[in-house]
Amino acid sequence: MSRGRITLTLAIGDYDHVRDLVEGDVPLEGVELNWLRLPVEETFYRFVRSREWEVTELSLAKYCSLRAAGDESVVALPVFPSRSFRHSAIFVRHDGPVDDPRALAGARIGVPEWTQTATVYARGVLQHEYGVDLRSVRWVQAGTNQPGRVEGVAFTPPSGITLSSEPDRTLNEMLVAGELDAVIAAHPPQDFNNGSGRVVRLFSDYRAVEEAYHASRGVFPIMHVVALRADVLERWPWVAMSLAKGFELAKERGLERALDPNAPRYPVPWSFANAQRAVAVFGEDPWPYGLEANRATLEAFVDFAVEQGVCSRALTLDELFPLDVARTFKI
Repeated sequence: MSRGRITLTLAIGDYDHVRDLVEGDVPLEGVELNWLRLPVEETFYRFVRSREWEVTELSLAKYCSLRAAGDESVVALPVFPSRSFRHSAIFVRHDGPVDDPRALAGARIGVPEWTQTATVYARGVLQHEYGVDLRSVRWVQAGTNQPGRVEGVAFTPPSGITLSSEPDRTLNEMLVAGELDAVIAAHPPQDFNNGSGRVVRLFSDYRAVEEAYHASRGVFPIMHVVALRADVLERWPWVAMSLAKGFELAKERGLERALDPNAPRYPVPWSFANAQRAVAVFGEDPWPYGLEANRATLEAFVDFAVEQGVCSRALTLDELFPLDVARTFKI
């Protein structure tokens, strides 16, 4: 630890919009960061079980589940490193109900975890946008492409939900074999990734569907939060504000890079044009942090999570982000 500064370990993915912070280009008041760059599944699994480091990227669903169960050992900042619409995370066979989500009523649908944030949003969309009664579905939990995946946090399925586990099989093989009608997963099934043609997205023009959903509901799904161990905040309560300011500045710098047409920073054709379109659709800050700019999204997610048994009770946003920084510092 440098004089007058504390050292904290942060586990978070290699996002462009956090890199300036974790690599030290953005100054962080009073803190030096030790960066652990881990796959998100490993980060969540290890932190939820062992709290191995002080600051972490964390699944929104798992965080909400812990808070609803009365676990106050972890406190989140309203900083959201990962966001993604999840209509595009629903997969079917090529001869399945493409572009007909209502046909999934009464179907057999696989999920890697019931408490995965992506599956919470996708189930909410199926239920509330397309009338799919989740109780009519036969749900199967298994690893998407590797057998043996288990739930990250304990939960009790709601009354009427049928959920079974297949620890020795994968969702990909069951979907291809016709034993599942659909799979909801953040990581696509192997047969989608390898281009076999046997697995496709439920929504063929998913971007148009997702943009229409945002225009209608004002929801831009939040996948992950940044969370701290409560004992860290008890000892150094100012750390929350330092981190919030650092994450915001790093994001602003990342957005500036994405919008720069002079010398595009990313090896993707029209990357700056895509960024400019996002600003046109979502506003000047298309990836906002803070509570008020994300209220519609967070409240929708909590409603889904309670309905689906991921949260054992309803939560207010002040319970999820019980920090002065969430209310007094505009980020």
